[in-house]
Amino acid sequence: MVRATNSVASHRRKKRMLKHAKGFVGDRKNHLRMTKDAVLRALAYNYRHRKEKKREFRSLWIVRIGAAAKINGISYSKFIYGLKKAKCELDRKLLAEMAIYDPNSFAAVAGLAKQSLV
Repeated sequence: MVRATNSVASHRRKKRMLKHAKGFVGDRKNHLRMTKDAVLRALAYNYRHRKEKKREFRSLWIVRIGAAAKINGISYSKFIYGLKKAKCELDRKLLAEMAIYDPNSFAAVAGLAKQSLV
């Protein structure tokens, strides 16, 4: 009796793997064994970098807020502490946007932070 290979399912698996590798360079896009390794590694990096992106953006916001706070005569740590004491619930993303696009309102917030420290 002939061995059954379930060729429909195996072709579908191979096709799915090769579809994931679209855009890869060299043998990684059309040789199944290399493709499989490359795709699995890419998916792992994809997952890891989605987590890292959040950290990178937070650190970028902190740098921007720190620079704008220095311009207004207060350090970053004192600025954040002053906002906490003043019960101001603006997040770092919004503060960074204010620092870039609306320096006048950021100066007002920095004044509030300074005032709550005294």
